[in-house]
Amino acid sequence: MHTQLFIDGAWADAADGATLTVFNPATAAPLARVAAGGAADMARAVAAAKRAFRDFRHTDGRRRATWLRGFAAGLERRREELLALQMQNSGKPRTEAEIDLGDAIASFNYYAGLAEQLDARQNAPVALPAADFSAVTRLEPAGVVALIVPWNFPLVTSAWKLAPALAAGCCVVLKPSEFTPLVELAYGAIAAEIGLPAGVLNIVPGGPEAGAALTTDPAVAKVSFTGSNAVGARVMQAAAANCTAVGLELGGKSPIVVFDDVDLDAATRWIMDGIFWNAGQMCSATSRLLVQRTIAAPLLERLAAATRALAVGDPADAATRMGPLSTAAQYRKVLDTFARAAAEGLACVAGGHALPAAGSGWFVAPTIYAEVPTTSPLWREEIFGPVLCTRGFDTEAEALALANDSDFGLAATVLSADPARAQRVAEALEAGHVWINSSQVVFVETSWGGPKRSGIGRELGPWGLSAYLEVKSITRCRQGSAA
Repeated sequence: MHTQLFIDGAWADAADGATLTVFNPATAAPLARVAAGGAADMARAVAAAKRAFRDFRHTDGRRRATWLRGFAAGLERRREELLALQMQNSGKPRTEAEIDLGDAIASFNYYAGLAEQLDARQNAPVALPAADFSAVTRLEPAGVVALIVPWNFPLVTSAWKLAPALAAGCCVVLKPSEFTPLVELAYGAIAAEIGLPAGVLNIVPGGPEAGAALTTDPAVAKVSFTGSNAVGARVMQAAAANCTAVGLELGGKSPIVVFDDVDLDAATRWIMDGIFWNAGQMCSATSRLLVQRTIAAPLLERLAAATRALAVGDPADAATRMGPLSTAAQYRKVLDTFARAAAEGLACVAGGHALPAAGSGWFVAPTIYAEVPTTSPLWREEIFGPVLCTRGFDTEAEALALANDSDFGLAATVLSADPARAQRVAEALEAGHVWINSSQVVFVETSWGGPKRSGIGRELGPWGLSAYLEVKSITRCRQGSAA
């Protein structure tokens, strides 16, 4: 377990000696002390990345693919270590930690393939209307990129950004969350093992000061941020001073629309996966349940029973299906949400309270509120916890109106036994990613991101690689033509 900064290929303490304490959310006890980078450390990391970019930008895609596959293999070699860190530092049950690790490995392998294909895409001819001219297109790395990742999916979100950035030929300064930096620091150890040139990857945990220094550095060509809307707005404002490009993956308040032809038991599983996975700490959490009124009562009865029976506890316990909230601040926010719901007089059909019996850490009961008014903050605002709000609907048109009445558009789910209707509703939903009759399975080959206040740009798939590439056209006058 590394606890120092990784800058220019070497481990180092923060310039001012500052550290931060990392906690185990299942016990609320300190887990480690990690170097906390500041403005001086960020400046040094950006300078190292800028130097490294001079040569790294000219490496071919096949060479970069070798390093990317090296990261995938390095993650696999550290499987047990990383699973333990995810359980201890993030509070994820082992099953969730295993899926996160698999997603990260898949990301590096996928972008290794795209890096290899990138060579063949260079100098692609462009059809022009003028016979005296010819033109080609090149795809070139953006430069030094700043990657700022959150605490809810630390291993996955960093892979979603780091893999395409390296595939494109960019050099990186990665700022992990100050709450969950331990798994990200493993990337530094892997980089050293596989011979990644010094400065290509720099990892600097730290607080808001470090992030502010990174987003305002004029040598940074692109900032990719995943997190809250409030912080995303500040990132965008900071980057604007240098007209730095930004990619933002922000909040969500996603709907799950359930029609009356579904299998109720299957629907119950899919609904619970969509809100209680990772203790609801997902930007894509389908936290607004819209259910056709003809099945609302029996479905809600099944949901309430399954929710009360959900095993909440120690992430290391094989029986656990939901762990604690990852941070003390999020724990307090969810408890405040319970208090607000009580003050509003909302009908709580399961949960709505802390779970001290589950352990000494930040545990809350998985919670369901019925017939929540559309004006309630619980219906409209992202909670980032295991809190499901429900409403009934009668018609497909009503369901769509309720689902799309949101400031966000990251994700949505449709449950129906009618394939035509499911497809029709999926196409009409204002969301960047829609699942039909499924839990929230995300493949690296698909896109991630959404419209409205859910962000700017897309990650994953070929769109993820394009986010770190600049397009260059070269036009020439054919030999012998008049100037």
